[in-house]
Amino acid sequence: METVTAGHTGQRAALYRMVWRWHFYAGLFVIPFILILSVTGAIYLFKPQIERWEERAWKHLPDNASVSPDAQLSAALAAFPGASFHSYRLPQQAGDAALIHLTLKNSQAGEQSMRDVFVSPQGRVIGSLDPQARIIRIDHDIHGQMLLGRRGSWLVELAASWALVMVLTGMYLWWPKGRGMAGVVWPRLNRGTAVAWRDLHAVTGFWVAGLATLLLITGLPWSDVWGSAFKALRSELGASAARQDWTIGGRAPDAGKPAVGEHAEHEHSTMMAAARLGGMAGMVHVPLGMIVARAKSEHLAFPVTVAPPRPGEAGMAWTVKSEAQNRPLRVTITYDAMTGREISRAEFADKPVADRVIGYGV
Repeated sequence: METVTAGHTGQRAALYRMVWRWHFYAGLFVIPFILILSVTGAIYLFKPQIERWEERAWKHLPDNASVSPDAQLSAALAAFPGASFHSYRLPQQAGDAALIHLTLKNSQAGEQSMRDVFVSPQGRVIGSLDPQARIIRIDHDIHGQMLLGRRGSWLVELAASWALVMVLTGMYLWWPKGRGMAGVVWPRLNRGTAVAWRDLHAVTGFWVAGLATLLLITGLPWSDVWGSAFKALRSELGASAARQDWTIGGRAPDAGKPAVGEHAEHEHSTMMAAARLGGMAGMVHVPLGMIVARAKSEHLAFPVTVAPPRPGEAGMAWTVKSEAQNRPLRVTITYDAMTGREISRAEFADKPVADRVIGYGV
């Protein structure tokens, strides 16, 4: 009997040592990534405030003698010859410049790039920014791809997966195993330096494990491998008809091209449609100004963008979309390009259950 007991004790000790090694090596690998992701994620949380500061020179302008959104668009296109209209962002309040997102056609090999153009209420172009060089965009690329493109996304995903291993093995090592609450729920600070450091590590890990796991799990659907698997599961659950509102590995979920910005899920199709908009002038009877007025009357959460008509399931339609940080506030409305009649309205509550879970997770 003693031999059996000793054997079990030896097996448990061997298992403990093995789990400890997994925990130690996982920590060595993931901690540098966790530090970077924590800092960049915290910065991204303040996206509205940072962008407001970045655009401070184009806010609180005189709003007398204001011109129509169509005149503002014409001014932006005139300032960038050869550019095409991508989207119009409504001013947050009276006196703010409108942001007109343009697709620029570069001279080299017909490549395209984007430009955020700020137009005053009086219709003057007063500034522009490269969206790829904006603070939040750089922060976004570090957080999701370590500035390494798709390979960087794989590294972040690998680190997040190993972070889950670190949390699970840490919980195994922390498990009380018959001890009291001291050293389990609160640290023992009067038992010497070694015990105090051990308890601070274990107890802190216990208290943050749940939140850390939640952050990791809600972030993994944005990664390449996990995101692709979740997309397949989402299709099996019958949710594929609804537009997916998050990227996979920094790319639109329905395209192999890199995504640009938070509205990346329709970025590429809208770019192509915008490039053709000039040839569809006869097919678009409703001007931008009318759609902007309709969008204002909806009182949607800022930022609110108006995208030009593009071929799609709803036909030729203007798209009004709130891209608020608080995802349950997001709304997408489409208007017929010929009549201005509302075609569709998609709110957060209309999304499939899986999409709502991801939205709340974000």
